[in-house]
Amino acid sequence: MEPLRLPRFIAHRCGGALAPENTLAGLRAAAARGFRAVEFDVMLSADGTPVLIHDETLERTTNGRGRVCDTPDAVLFALDAGGGERLPTLAEAAALCGELGLLANVEIKPAAGHELRTGEVVAAFVAERWGGGEAPLLSSFSPAALAAARRVAPRARLGLLYEEVPADWRDALAGLGAVTLHCDAARVRDATLAEAATASVPVLCYTVDDAAAARALFARGVAAVFTDRLDPAS
Repeated sequence: MEPLRLPRFIAHRCGGALAPENTLAGLRAAAARGFRAVEFDVMLSADGTPVLIHDETLERTTNGRGRVCDTPDAVLFALDAGGGERLPTLAEAAALCGELGLLANVEIKPAAGHELRTGEVVAAFVAERWGGGEAPLLSSFSPAALAAARRVAPRARLGLLYEEVPADWRDALAGLGAVTLHCDAARVRDATLAEAATASVPVLCYTVDDAAAARALFARGVAAVFTDRLDPAS
């Protein structure tokens, strides 16, 4: 497995505040702004299609209603995700990341009760169909989804997500074969960063929109930050 080459700034939910979240327009905006890496969320439709969306329900980010996992593709892909953009499939996002030369952090975002299937589907797609460019990092708050991803794609690079990192995080990462640790920037502790540095585990923090805060995190040992607003050259 090749080592992960992480830029310091990763565009959050495709393009941060540059475009509607989790859309192809966001990926294009991030690349145009100079980002070399993007993060986006993937959930399954009622038809089992991996689609880019953050919430389990449609109301906040689209003109639709109801749960994503209960909505068929024919309805999902007719919705407006903002500015005339529609919800992209993982296949469409992967193709565009390859075209634009973007490293992707694909967050597996399962609806409740769909953890195993979502992990399996996303990992299988990445292993079999990602195409050109560097293989993505698969992350999740769900250890069950990551364990399912690992079973399907033994060589996948995994990242474990927390709000606040627990004391046993190293055991959790080792059990999953994960290579990165992700957490809330406001809750990351110096002791965790020291432990991660000793173990050569990159720590990625969300969501950082203040340049001074980003510099302080880098000085403490954080490897990369997810941002909605910062310029990647800052």
